[in-house]
Amino acid sequence: MKKVVLFLLFAILTAGTLCAADDYLEVTASPERKVSLAVAPPVSQGGAANSEISRNVMDALQFDMDLTGLFTVLDTSLAGTLSGIRPGEFDMAPWRAAGAEYLIKSAYQLNGDDTILECRLYDVIRGRQVLAKRYSGKRKDARRMAHSFSDEILLLMTREKGPFTGKIAFVSKKSGNKEIYLMDYDGYTVQRLTANGSINLNPDFSPNAREIIYTSYKKGNPDLYRRDLFSTAEARISSHPGINITGSWSPDGSKVALALSRDGNAEIYVISKDGKQLKRLTRNNDIDTSPAWSPDGGKLAFLSDRLGKPQIFVMNADGSNSYRLTTSGAYNVSPTWSPKGDRILYCRQQPGGFQIHSITPDGNDDIQLTSEGSNEHPRWSPDGRFITFSSTRDGIQALYVMRADGSGQTKISRGGSADSHPVWSPRW
Repeated sequence: MKKVVLFLLFAILTAGTLCAADDYLEVTASPERKVSLAVAPPVSQGGAANSEISRNVMDALQFDMDLTGLFTVLDTSLAGTLSGIRPGEFDMAPWRAAGAEYLIKSAYQLNGDDTILECRLYDVIRGRQVLAKRYSGKRKDARRMAHSFSDEILLLMTREKGPFTGKIAFVSKKSGNKEIYLMDYDGYTVQRLTANGSINLNPDFSPNAREIIYTSYKKGNPDLYRRDLFSTAEARISSHPGINITGSWSPDGSKVALALSRDGNAEIYVISKDGKQLKRLTRNNDIDTSPAWSPDGGKLAFLSDRLGKPQIFVMNADGSNSYRLTTSGAYNVSPTWSPKGDRILYCRQQPGGFQIHSITPDGNDDIQLTSEGSNEHPRWSPDGRFITFSSTRDGIQALYVMRADGSGQTKISRGGSADSHPVWSPRW
């Protein structure tokens, strides 16, 4: 199998002068007042024009900016677009007249397969440039370059970089079996990672995004595997009799929490990342599974039916001081801790399927985020702004993204196969 290339090393050749002190542009947005933004079609500034590059760059930028919830993305036909992109090369007045407060201009240069993309953000009201970046890569990398600029826009406006260059690992039945795949967060550039013709489940990224763990039945038993995403090297790290499932990488990357039934019923254990060290955390006659680390590594949320029906519990990382988190709903599953540590997602069974909820770690402020179809497998983006999940709302299980408050729910699966178990990579 050819080496899976996941990263594009961007050469940032130039950067514009930021308009505000401290490299920060104060932009406030709310559902009542979003900032209007126009994205001009990219133009060719060297080599042959390429409609595919132009379309991919513009589509990626518009998708990212719309998902942020900060902007109302305008129809770019409202103003002249096919002009230069640098200060003084185009007239800001038509964009101002069209209602744009901010404007993204971009241009690309092609030299064979080598591609340079230059992106600039303008404050239309003040008539000045606020951000400029240049990226180099291959023609196929145009969308990823655009996502990188979107990350920089969020950094400029919120002091925190965006997650748009991240990948999503997921389970799909594209081949007829449940295999692990990888794609850009918006559903493009799909790559197949496993091809064993078996059942593969619950992928999870290592903190450095260079490896994944997942459970596979390829040798008959549900065993846990660790796979390198660059060399495709793979090791079976937990193969105890019974289940070896719902593996979750610790924040420091040194160990993995998972559920094992080696001693009878399913319990939560922690193993070293090579599988050689094993520590049992829970001890009861009921089912404990689905461990999820807090971002500081000090606690684990998990699923237990010790009260008769599945509920979400929290305990210290050594197994001590467990407490029940969810007190409403008779069947709650799939906890996952936010990167900032302030919220925990979980799924509650309701008439018609599961719905995703968000709750604080002390069990307060329980909010339902989804309502259409059956929604499962929620996972956070690395900045905690967004959530990816699976839903059956369109008749077949597919992947979606939404903002952390449940708004902006958008389908990202782009095929007709059943997709599930998404997980957003840490920043590269």
